[in-house]
Amino acid sequence: MANTSSRTLRLLSLLQTHRYWPGPELADRLGVSVRTLRRDIDRLRELGYPVEASRGVDGGYQLAAGAALPPLVLDDEEAVALAVGLQAAAQGGVAGIAESSVRALTKVVQVMPPRLRRRVDALRAMTVPVTWGGAAPSTDPAVLTALAQACRDTERLEFAYSARSGERTDRHVEPLRLVSLGRRWYLVAYDLTRHDWRSFRVDRIDAPRATGARFLPRTLPAEDAAAFVRASTEQVPGWTVEVLVDAPTATVRKMVDRWGTADDTGDGRCRLQMRVDSLDWPAMLLGAIGADFEVVSPPELLDHVRGWARTFDRAT
Repeated sequence: MANTSSRTLRLLSLLQTHRYWPGPELADRLGVSVRTLRRDIDRLRELGYPVEASRGVDGGYQLAAGAALPPLVLDDEEAVALAVGLQAAAQGGVAGIAESSVRALTKVVQVMPPRLRRRVDALRAMTVPVTWGGAAPSTDPAVLTALAQACRDTERLEFAYSARSGERTDRHVEPLRLVSLGRRWYLVAYDLTRHDWRSFRVDRIDAPRATGARFLPRTLPAEDAAAFVRASTEQVPGWTVEVLVDAPTATVRKMVDRWGTADDTGDGRCRLQMRVDSLDWPAMLLGAIGADFEVVSPPELLDHVRGWARTFDRAT
């Protein structure tokens, strides 16, 4: 059994990862008795963390809203700045940090006092982000946070969803994972009305609401959530881009990151593959790589690059 201080930090971390912990399960995770767990909970309360307890057969614990932000102690201004920064990172184009930003934002919002949440919401409402032309539709950080919390807590969701055709329907789902692919977020969930797995574009989800009903996660018919979304997006309009690039695979892979894949061809080049809904993005990426390349498909990309070349040529 760990010493009291390290065990208390471990307990605090566990309370942050789940909305609700049954007492025996939490004690088992910590390797202590239920009686020792109660003493540790009391110690957290003495430190200022409001841990709520429920009695009975299904009794357990959960960390209530209004606690300080563990393990750091932040003042109000720092807490608001942290939440706003995480929201911006979750929507931004910095590859590799969007998923971790959503996870961190979910933890921060869980323990943030209501008065600070209102300040964060006001800043978000009154701030207008500037994006590149042709950029993907923005995603509401509040929606992302609500979806992430439901995935974490295995709690059923209800929301309104707008299809590509513009048709709006009400959905009742069991959320599994959020996936950041290309420049968009997707929710992978089991649709309880259609009795099948679906991937939902998060920018088309409106007013998600947790129902309070818990569920046992089903088995996803794919290697993982990212593979499921990739397979789903290949069925919608867009382009599958394949380009041979005269550059080391490691260099191209670092630049493309989660936007696509880069595989070694064995002859000093690499094969770049992407699924996009706008040809501007692969054209910009190829220009940024700064190496010779050969467009394999689609032919529209070659025409697109030629058009850009003529434009730049006239400028010089």
